[in-house]
Amino acid sequence: MPILEIATNVKVPDKRPPPRVGSARNHCPRHGQVLERHVQIQQGLIFGGTHEPAFYMTILTVLGLPTSNNAGYSKEFFAFIEKELGIPHDRGYIIFNNPGPDRLGHKSTTFDVLLKQMGK
Repeated sequence: MPILEIATNVKVPDKRPPPRVGSARNHCPRHGQVLERHVQIQQGLIFGGTHEPAFYMTILTVLGLPTSNNAGYSKEFFAFIEKELGIPHDRGYIIFNNPGPDRLGHKSTTFDVLLKQMGK
C-alpha cells in the first residue's frame, strides 16, 4: 500500500489540473488495492537557499520496498516531476519510508493486525 506525498513551491496554472500521480501505480509495487496520494501545491519551500522551483516527495509503504529498487524508482519519479512540474532533478528529494505494519493505522487498528486477519 504505497502512500505518495508531493510538496512543491511551483504554481500550477488554474486551467491545468494538479499533477497526476496515478501513474505511480506503474512505478511502485502494488501492495493490495490501495494507492493514496497527496499533492501539496505552492508550498513555501526553500531549497538550497532559494525559492526557485523545488519539491520533496515521500513514499511510504506498509510492506516495504526492496531498497535495491530505490535508485530505479528515483529515476522514474524525478523524470515524472521534471516533466509534470518542470523541476530539475537537483532541486528536490525523495524520501523512502517504511514504518512497519505495527506503526501505521487503518480501519481502527494497525496493519500488523489486519495482515494477520488476512493470513499474511
